[in-house]
Amino acid sequence: MPSIAISGHRIEYQQTARTRAGTAPLVFLHEGLGSLAMWKDFPAELAAASGAPALVYSRYGYGNSDPIAAPRRVDYMHEEALEALPALLGALHIANPILIGHSDGASIALIHAGAGRWPVRGLILEAPHVFVEDATISSIDAAREVYRATDLNDRLRRYHADPDNAFWGWNDIWLDPAFRAWNIEASLPSITCPVLAIQGADDEYGTLAQLDAIERGVRGPFERLVLAQCKHSPHRDQPAATLAAMARFIAGV
Repeated sequence: MPSIAISGHRIEYQQTARTRAGTAPLVFLHEGLGSLAMWKDFPAELAAASGAPALVYSRYGYGNSDPIAAPRRVDYMHEEALEALPALLGALHIANPILIGHSDGASIALIHAGAGRWPVRGLILEAPHVFVEDATISSIDAAREVYRATDLNDRLRRYHADPDNAFWGWNDIWLDPAFRAWNIEASLPSITCPVLAIQGADDEYGTLAQLDAIERGVRGPFERLVLAQCKHSPHRDQPAATLAAMARFIAGV
C-alpha cells in the first residue's frame, strides 16, 4: 500500500482511476474507529458504478498510518478537516471532490466544506454527527466495556496495525467530559453544494436529529435516505441500497 507524509505523519492511501469522463473524484473519509481496510470493497464498487476516480486512506492514528503520539484534543476533527485533508488533497492533486464521510468522517467532510476555502462538488454523509447525543455517548461507553472484556482487540488487528492506539484514541476523546460541548452546526450555513445524508433507522450511535440539524443548516440541495434494518454503517448493513443511492447522487452532481 503506498503512503505519503502529511503534516509529519505517514498516511497510507489507495487510489483507483477514472473510467468515465467528467466524473468528480471521490474521497472516502472513514468512521471514528475505521481505516482504509475497513471500507473493504465498497469504494471500488462505487468507483466502478460511477466511473469516478477514488481515494481511500487511513487518517493519522488508524490502519497502517502512523499511530497517534498524544491524546486527541476536542478539536481533532477540525485539525483533520482544515489541515490534514487539504494537505493530502493538495499533495495528490485532487480538486473539487465529492467527499464521502462515515460518522467522524462525515463530520470532517462537513467542517471541510463549511470552511469555504476549498471547492467541494458534493457531500455524501453516512451517519453524520454535528453535535453530541446521549445515545452516542452511551454506545461509545458500551464499546469500551466490550473492548476490555472480549477479543475485539484481536478482531480490530485486521484493520489497524496498533488496535489499542486506534481504539483508545477514539474512545477516550469521545468520553472526555469536555467533548460534550462539541458542536459543528456553525459550519453548516456555508455549505452550498448538494448533500446526501444516509442513516440507519436502528443507528445505535445517533438519532435522526443529526440529519434534521444538517437539513436546517445547509444552504445547498439536501436529501436524506433512512434505511430500515440498518445500524451505524449503511454501506455494510444495506450495501445494495447505499451503493445505488450514492451512485445516483454522484451522477447528478
